[in-house]
Amino acid sequence: MNIRSVADLGPGESAIISGFMDDALSLKLLEMGCLPGQPIKFNFAAPLGDPICVSVSGYDLSLRLDEAITISIQ
Repeated sequence: MNIRSVADLGPGESAIISGFMDDALSLKLLEMGCLPGQPIKFNFAAPLGDPICVSVSGYDLSLRLDEAITISIQ
């Protein structure tokens, strides 16, 4: 089974958060509203590709790619 992450999404694509791949970073992401079961939408990336902007829990959130790759999606 191939696990996808938020970093795999393209601009305008949406997915559902299924969990996290980094226990140390998961608490920070949970506090920012990245809750399992919540929809997440990739809005756009910065000109050099990092950071990215996503919409989750009713607001826009900027994430570094190394953070986005730890959010698993379905």
